[in-house]
Amino acid sequence: MIINFKKRRTLITGGTRGIGKACVELFAEADSEIAFTYNESSAAAKELEQKFKSRIKIKGYQVDMMNTGNLEITVKNIVEDFGGIDILINNAGIWEFGEADCMTLEEWDKTIKINLSSVFTVTKIVLPGMKERKSGKIINVSSTAGQRGEAFHSHYAASKGGMIAFTKSLAAEVGKYNINVNAVAPGWVLTEMSNPTLADKKYLEKVLSEIPLQRIATAEDIAGPVFFLASEAARHINGEILNINGGSVLCG
Repeated sequence: MIINFKKRRTLITGGTRGIGKACVELFAEADSEIAFTYNESSAAAKELEQKFKSRIKIKGYQVDMMNTGNLEITVKNIVEDFGGIDILINNAGIWEFGEADCMTLEEWDKTIKINLSSVFTVTKIVLPGMKERKSGKIINVSSTAGQRGEAFHSHYAASKGGMIAFTKSLAAEVGKYNINVNAVAPGWVLTEMSNPTLADKKYLEKVLSEIPLQRIATAEDIAGPVFFLASEAARHINGEILNINGGSVLCG
């Protein structure tokens, strides 16, 4: 099966770096129309637009994922600009250190708002159009931390675990509208977010020793499975959490 997303409209949150950027590039190569959000890097957003604007409709939207009002307005504008969204990839997120007994409520809330509450907000706005057309694909970018927990990152793990529960609940709720809702759960990925931690050679060796494939995923390694879940090749997959971790966490 040749996968092509011509005339399909894709919204990718957090699209200027890491997994989000890899998704923008992969879906653009498959001729999807693309809207993507970003927080700060206007230059990176313009670069992506320039790279693909000759072949597809593509536009970046700057938004603060913590500002619910701003996010709602932005997503409504995206839906109007593109005439609807067929594929939603909830990718935007942060990963910050925090000891449970030292973390402030503000630090906890920041991660929950960006990683989880924003997913609800964006999905809520996109869903009515999908239900009306009786067609849609939603892919949430979770994490192995949401399945097994992660010391010193309990707020991150809680947000990603919540995303998994939201994915399964939504899949059961909207499947009757021919909307597939799934998630991917990456382990370590070489991105701007993880690079500072993995720069420690001893820590990197420890991480590699725990991965049977003996390598850390690239952003493209995650974008590929997202691409698959958005395609008709995955039309009977619903409520699934697809692990992408080289075998380091073996759970279904």
